[in-house]
Amino acid sequence: MKLLIHGGRVIDPASNFDEIADVAVAAGRIVAIGQAPADFAPNRLIDAKGCVVAPGLVDLAARLREPGYEHEGMLESEMAAAAAGGISSLVCLPDTDPVLDEPGLVEMLKHRAEKLHQARLFPLGALTRGLKGEILTEMVQLAESGCVGFSQAEAPLVNTQILQRALQYASTFGMTIWLRPQDYYLGRGVAASGPLATRLGLSGVPVAAETIALHTLFELMRANKARVHLCRLSSAAAVELVRRAKDEGLPVSCDVSINSLHLTDVDIGYFDSSMRLNPPLRQQRDREALREALEDGTIDALVSDHTPVDEDAKNLPFAESEPGASGFELLLSLALKWGQESGAGLARSLAVLTCEPARVLGGSLGTLQASVGQLVTGGVADICIFNPSSEWTVHPERLISQGKHTPFAGYELPGRVRHTLVNGLLAYQAAD
Repeated sequence: MKLLIHGGRVIDPASNFDEIADVAVAAGRIVAIGQAPADFAPNRLIDAKGCVVAPGLVDLAARLREPGYEHEGMLESEMAAAAAGGISSLVCLPDTDPVLDEPGLVEMLKHRAEKLHQARLFPLGALTRGLKGEILTEMVQLAESGCVGFSQAEAPLVNTQILQRALQYASTFGMTIWLRPQDYYLGRGVAASGPLATRLGLSGVPVAAETIALHTLFELMRANKARVHLCRLSSAAAVELVRRAKDEGLPVSCDVSINSLHLTDVDIGYFDSSMRLNPPLRQQRDREALREALEDGTIDALVSDHTPVDEDAKNLPFAESEPGASGFELLLSLALKWGQESGAGLARSLAVLTCEPARVLGGSLGTLQASVGQLVTGGVADICIFNPSSEWTVHPERLISQGKHTPFAGYELPGRVRHTLVNGLLAYQAAD
């Protein structure tokens, strides 16, 4: 299959390329950016005039809900939603049922995803068996089956000795541990500690729950030199600790969710369960610190934190409702909105969705490392084509994801995905 993407504004943040150019695709690879070869005869022409042609987005935090939670999301629906959001590569968490702690389960999930031809799937393996925080999994075997790192998802890892052993093991084999920093005993509330949580009578999660976990983790990293990716930072204090750790030279990277980047605890309003999220929404000063850190590179990547939740689990009193929201189809638009509001610009808005998260994955991408998250001649043809000037209103019922809950219902957002290519194949095409 040969494709010619004609007349679009081609932006590749990794190389600072930004020009009106054609992109020629054949056999799943980009064969030319600019002038197509003289003998190139495309089977299909995509008119990209007025659109941006960018690398396919790389999302580092998603739950596909399968296996085990098919009532909240199925592989087919969630992978289709990812493609509709311009996402060509995604990392899924291990908190399925059964947990992704056996190589056979990982291989089965990857095989099913590959058959859909909609996005590249990079699973995280469970750090401990059953995510119970007691016995380490066979990480080498899981890595050989396709896991790009190891995580506890939202399950607590209370035993510091187990964490130390995990870091030692990971350091020995060059693996990455993915953790959301939160002290178990301080982090069992449902909203961020502060005046609003007090006024609503909601149990609070103090900033100290995040910073205590970070202090512990960084001390262990100093001793073991293991590489760690911090998932979904939520506070200004955490940002400052990460900034110091990076200045010190610790091998750490981190991300922030679209929810924490745009919302605050005030948005909870009168117990709005669509705002029941993990991590909980914090105060405005925290949001501003997160936005600035994403712009200056302290925070490496922006993630959807896609977590589809069904009606029965969400339509409950705030404290009893299940945390989570669908985010695949909003990721690009919310990144563009942040770029416009902060002045970070289009290139940085795309970088935190493409080359920067690909850099976090690094060597775990294998032979794809040199081209995922980039537009490069000879590289894989994972491409997102979107109209940056087209605005749309978020109607949850129109989301492709099986989960219809989002805290951004009714928002008017910039940027509509027109086409998504994965490995040179058309994974998504807008209907209008």
